[in-house]
Amino acid sequence: MKRSIDNVKYSVVGTGKTGGTVVSLLGENAVPFDEFNKPTVQKLKETDIAIVFVPGSAAEQVLDQVLDAGIPAVWGTTGYDWPDDLPDRVKEVDQRWVIGSNFSLGMNLVRKAINILGKGSDMLVNPKFHIHEVHHTKKQDAPSGTALSWQEWLRKEALISSDRQGDVVGIHNLHIKTAEESIYLKHEAHSRQVFAEGAVWTANYLLKNRFIEPGVYPFSDIFDRAFSELI
Repeated sequence: MKRSIDNVKYSVVGTGKTGGTVVSLLGENAVPFDEFNKPTVQKLKETDIAIVFVPGSAAEQVLDQVLDAGIPAVWGTTGYDWPDDLPDRVKEVDQRWVIGSNFSLGMNLVRKAINILGKGSDMLVNPKFHIHEVHHTKKQDAPSGTALSWQEWLRKEALISSDRQGDVVGIHNLHIKTAEESIYLKHEAHSRQVFAEGAVWTANYLLKNRFIEPGVYPFSDIFDRAFSELI
């Protein structure tokens, strides 16, 4: 399946696990940048959009470069305190940026399902909520950020538990239980490629929908916009 748009050049800033997968998905349309081939404003200007997967410690310098280049951008950077004036700065260069911590399209379908389950659970008698997440043994934070997001989407108090096993990419389960029945919802990421796929999809959506107002958007907003077009 072809991911890139013909005659479009994508700056891919950061070629770690996810960024490297983005480069593989885009093939010859990708212009990769890393510590050995650092991005410059001029090099970024020669491309149509930036997909950025750098650690929070490296974000600030890249941020200024992408702003000065005046191109749209998709950011998968986490652990960075984004400047309060970032939306205004992006608007000043008449561009659109999308920031996300999890670009899984499937996870955002789950978000909508959890919203429905949370609201609908008011019809149930004394429901109990349990969110359980499983990740690889090298993941240090527990519970995962996604598990906390599930509770936020549910808008109910829930027991959250965690487990660390092998090289598990990510498994999240929701169990809603009453005395009479149980409801289960599960999302499992089989490969980290799912995050790269979502970032490329987002970049292509921005390129195809240039009428979107300039500014900074969370990935969920872009997903919801695309979802509404299907209804």
